[in-house]
Amino acid sequence: LDHPHPGVESQPLIFTTKMKSVVAALALSTASALIPTRRPVKATTRQFASPRDVMEAKYKVAVIGGGPSGSCAAEIFAQEPNIDTYMFERKMDNCKPCGGAIPLCMVDEFQLPINLIDRKVRKMKMISPSGREIDIGQTMKAEEYIGMCRREVLDGYLRDRAVEYGAVPINGLVQEVTLPTSSDGKYTIKYANYAGDQKVGTPETLEVDVVIGADGANSRVAKAIDAGEYNFAIAFQERIKISEQQMEFYEELAEMYVGDDVSPDFYGWVFPKYDHVGVGTGTVINRPGIKDYQKAIRERAGPKIEGGKIIKVEAHPIPEHMRPRRVVGRAALVGDAAGYVTKCSGEGIYFAAKSGRMAAEAIVKLMQGGSRLPTEAEIKDTYIRDYDRAYGPTYTVLDILQKVFYSSNGAREAFVELCESEYVQQVTFDSYLYKKVQGNNPLKDLQLLGETVSSLIRGNAMAKPDAPINNPVESQKRI
Repeated sequence: LDHPHPGVESQPLIFTTKMKSVVAALALSTASALIPTRRPVKATTRQFASPRDVMEAKYKVAVIGGGPSGSCAAEIFAQEPNIDTYMFERKMDNCKPCGGAIPLCMVDEFQLPINLIDRKVRKMKMISPSGREIDIGQTMKAEEYIGMCRREVLDGYLRDRAVEYGAVPINGLVQEVTLPTSSDGKYTIKYANYAGDQKVGTPETLEVDVVIGADGANSRVAKAIDAGEYNFAIAFQERIKISEQQMEFYEELAEMYVGDDVSPDFYGWVFPKYDHVGVGTGTVINRPGIKDYQKAIRERAGPKIEGGKIIKVEAHPIPEHMRPRRVVGRAALVGDAAGYVTKCSGEGIYFAAKSGRMAAEAIVKLMQGGSRLPTEAEIKDTYIRDYDRAYGPTYTVLDILQKVFYSSNGAREAFVELCESEYVQQVTFDSYLYKKVQGNNPLKDLQLLGETVSSLIRGNAMAKPDAPINNPVESQKRI
């Protein structure tokens, strides 16, 4: 289906301070009347503005990128009456190549309407390199599920919500970010404005006080602040329309395939969408071979998607680890721009939205009702510290799991075998659904360690060797 929430492609008008206050009050009262059931996401307990705010112009925040991280950041900033918020997005109907899975906790935490969820996955099937299939999901409660959504629908909703709260959407391609030359100087955003469906963008500039880089793996903000390089994967996905009978098989089911034929360091997937399936894979170490891996995942899925029509092809770089620097000056990176995608599972939607919200909440609080600018040290001591403290263990555990179980076909066989364990399933789903590292039963953890060693021995004894990879030059590329 086409994107039902087109972005608003208008530019801010220039008002006097008094007129802006009147318009803001009218807009707020109108929005409250139209959407009485939506509970606003509170950034912080707001403080009264200092006399400076009455006499001088408001501080301006530019959020570069309108995906989950940018939209959730813009939503928080827009609720602060003494901050002007601008959100840049080039493609308001952008469809990022993504499995589209979101954890259950995200639905309530981000107040997402249930109609954004195309499918509620309650069962998963793991398929090993040798074709062994393990069904998982027996430990999930009746009310628990993994939400499957289309990114163009989810992203559009979050953008529209930020705009309703007061963020000014700019349909523009940011081309350059010029850094300030003093501690309280301005950032200059140079961009091509595509408002009104222009085929050629009009060059424009905007001066702001704070920048949020939510512009993905190829972040221009990251380059501007010299955030450092990171390794990356290529994710490739085909959306395939299959018959109604075939879709019945995927009603509440998602499939994950492992093997060096579908990816030498990740997995292939078949995830159900609204009226089609997303079939894809990804790799870091052999990006030039991505189309061969995609062909293999289609072949592995076989008759379950046979005869289907490819309705969309998507590809995109995905960060492999966090940027060396995520905050420089008054510019902060969030989402993929910061490198917030987990190893092993490749999850990024929740962490994008969460990082955008956490960064904005921290900065709004530091700005004290729009009366001051935050420093680099303050943003690091709040946003970065709190994010790493909350989710650092998750990244560490999944990094270890990927290195252990995605390194060879033998390890992949062991991984699928271990997934048959009820304890493994319980810990895995609880950790994913609620975003807290689980596993606090020392006896069962010790037993699992022994089973892991045994499974690795059996897997390596039976599995075929991985095909050799020769990619000495391209594999060194970084973004």
